[in-house]
Amino acid sequence: MPPLTLRWLRFGEFTTPELYAVLELRQRVFVIEQASLFADIDGRDREADHLLACGDDGALHGYLRVFAPGIVGEAASLGRVVVGENARGTGLGRDLVAEGLAFLARRHPDAAVAISAQEHLQRFYGAFGFETVSAPYDDAGIPHVDMVLQRRTA
Repeated sequence: MPPLTLRWLRFGEFTTPELYAVLELRQRVFVIEQASLFADIDGRDREADHLLACGDDGALHGYLRVFAPGIVGEAASLGRVVVGENARGTGLGRDLVAEGLAFLARRHPDAAVAISAQEHLQRFYGAFGFETVSAPYDDAGIPHVDMVLQRRTA
């Protein structure tokens, strides 16, 4: 896989093709591949910061969104982490989460970070310091758990 560029955008900064690519990738993976019927377009994208991982040709290979504390809950939050099929196994998921956490640490250094994680990804997020704080629950047909990363600066 060629090198990818990670780029942060606010909702109003998207071009129409960029927004279409994000929504298409999220739909392809979360709704079609995972056979999970849910409202991916949830009205929250306008409040988020968005991280895009694009190739030199502009093709979107990965994405996530983050929210400042107080928007989705008390903690900052990270979600909609998605890697396209062609980029899986390259470490892109780790790179996206690491950059998302670094972004939140720069903006909100003392804020805990919450995520609703697919249950099978607990070890993945645990490697970043997230701890499971709920029993498994069904979210659109997929088992999820709530996880939190506590951060405090001294």
